[in-house]
Amino acid sequence: MSVHFACHSRLKRENCALMLSGMHNITLDLIDIRLLDALQRQGRLTNAELAEEIGLSPSQCSRRRMALEEAGVIGGYAALLSAPALGLGMTVFVEVTLHAHSETRARAFSRLIERLDAVQEAFALTGDVDYLLKLAVPDLAALSHILNNVLLAHESVARIRSAIVLERLKQTTRLPLDHLTP
Repeated sequence: MSVHFACHSRLKRENCALMLSGMHNITLDLIDIRLLDALQRQGRLTNAELAEEIGLSPSQCSRRRMALEEAGVIGGYAALLSAPALGLGMTVFVEVTLHAHSETRARAFSRLIERLDAVQEAFALTGDVDYLLKLAVPDLAALSHILNNVLLAHESVARIRSAIVLERLKQTTRLPLDHLTP
């Protein structure tokens, strides 16, 4: 999905047209941006609470929220769980390099990653490393098992390199929206 913004200076950037390829065209105005920002801060807001915060009636707020959901701007809602509270005290980044670059190996590796609940995020990269994985594990024993018995044991994987997080300096699920406002 590609995203393109067209902001018109004569309108003082009050309206930005957001075109989602293959989906609905939608126009984001400052109220929509404030609605998105409020939902990112607290996704459990009712329409009445959200309407009060952004200065709309609950029915107008509901219509805008539904339009943003239908357009795919709001991709879903989730409860954010605390990994340490659930016994997942270690965050680890793992760089993975495959033996060779082929569609078959990439698909096989992708299937492996999909099955691993410890993998929180996975990225295909350019450069010397093919993939970067973010894992949440309870301890070194669990990490050792995943690295040695799962990743290195996979036929597509040539090498891995891991880095254990000592301290998290920032964590957010919020996307920056300031580029959409005047």
